[in-house]
Parts: sequence; C-alpha cells; structure tokens
Amino acid sequence: MTDDTPVLPSIPAAPSRRAYRRIVAKFGTNLLTAGTDRLDLEVMAALTGQVARLMRSGVQVALVTSGAIAAGRHRLGTESRRRDVPFRQVLAAVGQSHLMHSYDQLFSWHDLVVAQVLLTKHDIEDREGYLNVRNTLLGMLEMGVVPIINENDVVSLDEVAEAKIGENDNLAALVANLVEADLLVILTNTDGLFTADPTIDPSATLIPRVERIDEHVMRLAGDARSARSRGGMKTKLQAAQLATGSGCDVVIANGHAPAILDRVTAGEAAGTLFTAGVDRPESRKRWLRSALAARGRVVVDGGAARALRESGTSLLPAGVIAAEGPFRRGDTITIAAENGQPVAYGIANYDDDDVRRIRGQRSNRIVDILGHAYGAEIVHRNNMVLL
Repeated sequence: MTDDTPVLPSIPAAPSRRAYRRIVAKFGTNLLTAGTDRLDLEVMAALTGQVARLMRSGVQVALVTSGAIAAGRHRLGTESRRRDVPFRQVLAAVGQSHLMHSYDQLFSWHDLVVAQVLLTKHDIEDREGYLNVRNTLLGMLEMGVVPIINENDVVSLDEVAEAKIGENDNLAALVANLVEADLLVILTNTDGLFTADPTIDPSATLIPRVERIDEHVMRLAGDARSARSRGGMKTKLQAAQLATGSGCDVVIANGHAPAILDRVTAGEAAGTLFTAGVDRPESRKRWLRSALAARGRVVVDGGAARALRESGTSLLPAGVIAAEGPFRRGDTITIAAENGQPVAYGIANYDDDDVRRIRGQRSNRIVDILGHAYGAEIVHRNNMVLL
C-alpha cells in the first residue's frame, strides 16, 4: 500500500442506508446500447420495468438518459465517427425522437406516462429559471409522470462553453439537486469504482463504499473514456461530489446486473455507494452550490481560505488577492484559494472592478476608495455555500 492509496472504512450492514423515497436514475450510452451502435430494447425494457416497480411501491423516479446520438446514428445508417458539433446535433435531433418513442412505448406497458425534458445550462443558471424547472419536475413526480431528461444537444454548443452543462453525469447530479432527491443512481456498464482499472489490473477490487471524495479517490478514475460516450469514471465522481454535497447519496453500479435499481433502492450493497456529505441544505444554497450561475471568480489568500472553511466567516476585502470577471453586484461567483481550488460559491456584494480596487484593504476603507459601500463584505456568509 502506498501513501496515495485511499483508506476505506469498513462496510456497514445494509440497514444503515436511509429509506429512499425520491431518486434520480441516470442511464448511460454504453448501458442503453449494450456496447453496440444502436439502442438495445431488451436492456431498456429491463430498466423501465424496474422503474415501474419502484413507482408502484411509492418511490418517485426521475430519469436522466443518454443515447440520443447513438439512436440518431443508427436511424440514419451512418458509420461516421465525426465529432464536429453540427453533425452531432443532427444525430441528436434525429435520435431524440426515436429515444423518446422507445421510452414511451416501454413505459406504456406499465401504464405510465412519460414527459420529455430537454435542458441547457441557461435554463437553470438564474434563480428564476432554476425554480421554474424545479417546480415543473416536482409537479411531474407528484402526478406520477416519469420525466425523461436529457441535455438539449441540438442547441447546446461545445464552442459556447457557458451554455453547456457537459456530461449527462453532471446533468443527473444537477437534477438530483433540483428535486432534492434522496439518491442518485448512475448506471453504466461497470460494477462501480475499483482500486485500479479492472481491464488492465486483474488484482483490482471493487470499492463498495466511499465516505468522502478526495484527491486520492479522484486519481482512481483515470482518464479513460469510451468511444461511444462522452463521460468516464472521472465525470461520475465529479457528479457524485456535487450530489453528495447537496445531501444526496450516490451509487455507481452496473445497469446490466439483475434488478439493480430495486436492490440499490432497498439498501442492498451493490456497486459503489458514496454517502451524502451533509444534511440537505436549504434550496437557495443548493442552487448556489450547483455553480451554474457563476459569472466570475475571486482568489483569496491562505488565511482567508482557512477562515472561510474553519470558521464560516464572511469574505472581507482584506483576504482577496485577485478578481476575475466580468461579474456584477448580485452575481454568483466562485471563491478560490491561491492554488485554484474552489473554496465556496457566493453572491457578490460588489462588481469585479470594485473588488479589484478594494482587494487587500480593510473594510472601513471601502467608502474612501469607492465613494460608496454595499457592506463590509465581498460575500456575506449568509449568501455563501462552502465546498
């Protein structure tokens, strides 16, 4: 064992898991296609059957799905592996209707109604949009409708980075945040997080439980991606980090395993469980923590970073080293340490030009420097959420 090997706690008995009444399930491309170039309806039927059983037992389920581009490639009969954005958008536009038609038919066998929800980052980056999407999704769940959620790849451009949510793993974590889910289940074609890449190292073993996602755990993910999917284990860990920080348990598991959703939701040890790091925070701070609305960044010195983390103080100008904009008063910003590591997200009391002018100064000098003041803090602790 090396110094980089994560120390993993012993595995408690299954009853230690809490009861899950609202879950988000994410189905990845490799799972839905069974490693082929087309949707595998047998796999999809097994998964939708499990969702139906959960809903009949009173569990609310929101579904985040990949597979539109793979479905579009199959419908068009193209073998091209072009990666340019217009081509992928054509595939997504063609495949999305086929994907939804498949879900509609499969869920109709169980007398369940589905609803298509296509999101972009702009839809939920401001507080009003966030609440609108949240209310719509919660309304669907209350009515027994199955939300089928995907990023709107037809209008989300890789070149326009601020409009892109990214991998559907991250989208699933944001949805879990939105609806205050108890559990996020990320189903893929691997059994969970291993101590090493099991396709390379035969001694690799499954890690059944992770209490905290730190740099040691992140290193286990590697950088491998599938040719068919945009994500990898790293994005799944990033999604787990966001969801657990919002009070939601996360399980990464093999979607081909028999009755996997039933087993995980019942508390059976399957896959890798990432336990919620905090109790469920208030809705406003959940929105802040998603960082979707972050417009800029302030960099703080070591003393300020420690004070924020250990004492929960407000951010004062004296601890600020730099401001990277543009951002305006009232915008959400990232607060980062000198090494670039995010410390918190919060709502700025001053715009970036003002912050640059007062950085490093005592709060009682703000009026003298700016000619006005909106408070002694760059970010008040009540408008901040720590990471």
